[in-house]
Amino acid sequence: MKIRRVTLKTKDLDKMKIFYTEILGMPLSKECQESFQVSAGSSQLKFTSRNVKGDPYYHFAFNIPSNKFKEAKAWLEGKVELNEEEGKDEGDFPNLPGHSLYFYDPSENVVEFISRHSITQASDEPFSQSSILNISEISLTVDDAIKTGRQLMDIGISERDNHQISAVSLNFMGNRAIGVSILLVQPCRRWIFSDKVSAIYPIDIEVNTNDQIVVNENHEVTINQTS
Repeated sequence: MKIRRVTLKTKDLDKMKIFYTEILGMPLSKECQESFQVSAGSSQLKFTSRNVKGDPYYHFAFNIPSNKFKEAKAWLEGKVELNEEEGKDEGDFPNLPGHSLYFYDPSENVVEFISRHSITQASDEPFSQSSILNISEISLTVDDAIKTGRQLMDIGISERDNHQISAVSLNFMGNRAIGVSILLVQPCRRWIFSDKVSAIYPIDIEVNTNDQIVVNENHEVTINQTS
């Protein structure tokens, strides 16, 4: 499973467009009055203000080249304030292995850059916005993670280590070898390197199998086939 496109809600469309296209320099691939979309390597990230309610926020991650973590950190430090956890502004994950850093965008989404040292490709080019490889993680917060986990398994998206779906822990749905996951979770779990907890907001996730995973305004989860 790979993530083709993610559509998220925002009430700050103009600020978000400036942030992603001017500050981070991501290519604008589509826009209209109520939405815009940027290219994130092989994925597309779309924000829409249509029928937005409240202050929606999400957690998502971008894969970057395996050898470019320090360069990415230096590149971002001139553009954003990095989030900290216990006095540190980067995460070390020996089980991947990999390193991550985190920051907020104008909608206070928890944005992550992750370098998976044994999975993602290396690069000889200086780090820039074009070094972003894809959307590697997207949060999917639902009322019933076990029920939604079964729905995802029905379309071939299983827990990455074949663990049972948990109603209390974070579930990484996807293939570990590819380094792309849907982060399936129920509300009120704190996202690391932030003061945000998982909360249910509308989301639309399209994956490369032409399946579309949607959470609507009523917290209902549906999975559809796209063309």
